[in-house]
Amino acid sequence: MNLSIATIVIIGANVLASIKGFNDFSFFERYKFNIGAIKRGEQIRTITSGFLHVDISHLLFNMLTLYFFAPIVVQYLGDVKFLIIYFISLLAGSLLSLSFHKNDYHYSAVGASGAVTGILYAAILLQPEMRLAFFFIPIPIPAYIFGIGYLLYSIYGMKARLGNIGHTAHFGGAIGGYVITLLFMPSLLTQETLMVVLLALPIIVLFILEKTGKI
Repeated sequence: MNLSIATIVIIGANVLASIKGFNDFSFFERYKFNIGAIKRGEQIRTITSGFLHVDISHLLFNMLTLYFFAPIVVQYLGDVKFLIIYFISLLAGSLLSLSFHKNDYHYSAVGASGAVTGILYAAILLQPEMRLAFFFIPIPIPAYIFGIGYLLYSIYGMKARLGNIGHTAHFGGAIGGYVITLLFMPSLLTQETLMVVLLALPIIVLFILEKTGKI
């Protein structure tokens, strides 16, 4: 699979920053997402936290997801729009986390999950017929099932407070990727109406749970 320069740069930045964070605790602490620090004026953390990861498996999962889905977005929209979706999704993930956890000054998280989920959602909207095969699932599954399942797992992660991973950011990223892709290609609203509706469902579920105080 041929990767664009923009994709290689993004993956490289994630790998380098994450490895630095693995080996330098003060670096990790200085740039991770933290509500208290951001409210004290360290807004740069809303971006830098998206290039840090908890461990190798966390980094590998996000970069593999990006490896498979970024080329689809680049193919349809080009490098510049891919980067716009990536960074808006990253920022949207951080802003949603800030909104959901605004009163929890100790809340911290890291990971490219928000940006990657935005790219995942963009790719599924652009190529909804694609199917994915995993070594533990012998039959290829529709990509939209993976995308919806990914967000449902994130709901569980938010409720259970699993790890130091930005589960809330998955949703912000999904919303970012979803909205910006539709802005770039509004024809999808009429050409892929069912997919547009299906991918909106887990996002709607999240906000219902939040409004009813169940998450």
